[in-house]
Amino acid sequence: MNLFRKSAGYRFLDAFVLANVVELGTGHFCNRFLDLRNDPGGRTFAQMNHAARSGCRNFAEGSERLMTSYATALELLDVARASLCELRDDYNRWLMMQGQAPWSKETAEAARVYGVRLDAPDYGNDINRGVCCHILLQYKKFEPELTSEDGAVRANTLLVLITRTLNMLDKYIKSLGDEFVANGGFRERLGEVRSAARAQDEGVSEEGPACPTCGGPTRLRKTRNGNRPFWGCTGYPACRGIVECA
Repeated sequence: MNLFRKSAGYRFLDAFVLANVVELGTGHFCNRFLDLRNDPGGRTFAQMNHAARSGCRNFAEGSERLMTSYATALELLDVARASLCELRDDYNRWLMMQGQAPWSKETAEAARVYGVRLDAPDYGNDINRGVCCHILLQYKKFEPELTSEDGAVRANTLLVLITRTLNMLDKYIKSLGDEFVANGGFRERLGEVRSAARAQDEGVSEEGPACPTCGGPTRLRKTRNGNRPFWGCTGYPACRGIVECA
């Protein structure tokens, strides 16, 4: 059993790539359409850029924390999600300040942005450079809208991209929750890996008799003072079945 869960795979997720496209698009939008006239204190400029940045950075940090903590990872991913929701509301407000409502999903403009598929990433040997190049290429797929001189077109396009990102991020978070339920977390792996190593050192079988409570496998464990070995259910703490060693 691997003690540490892999985490770097998030950079291959479309949700992460689109979150970065949203961050880039938001930076360009704010530079072009927010100024001293409509944002005299610069607070909206700062808040929108911060929310876009948080959507990316907390996505990355949360995924990296999966190595040792599902709880921390899911909390950070939830922050990323909340930040993108906040950014969505900022774009809605900007449009309403222009006297407009967001595009309906049925419009041709929205359908075009919803319909653009991302390329499968191929990062090569230099993954850091590869990720950046891939994100820039995916940004270009939406460049006609994201470079428009019509601010409403840019805002609506970014709203669609935020919605797409949130839908994929929700599925990612749910899959991690299901994974935790099925396989447990870092603490459970710590106990199982240590039990397996101890069993090997002591020359006993790693797998014990079936759990008398749930019928699942058991592993050799010891009481807290280390004086008495016993077979404990691998489903602990959900199942606390034990078998005393002969």
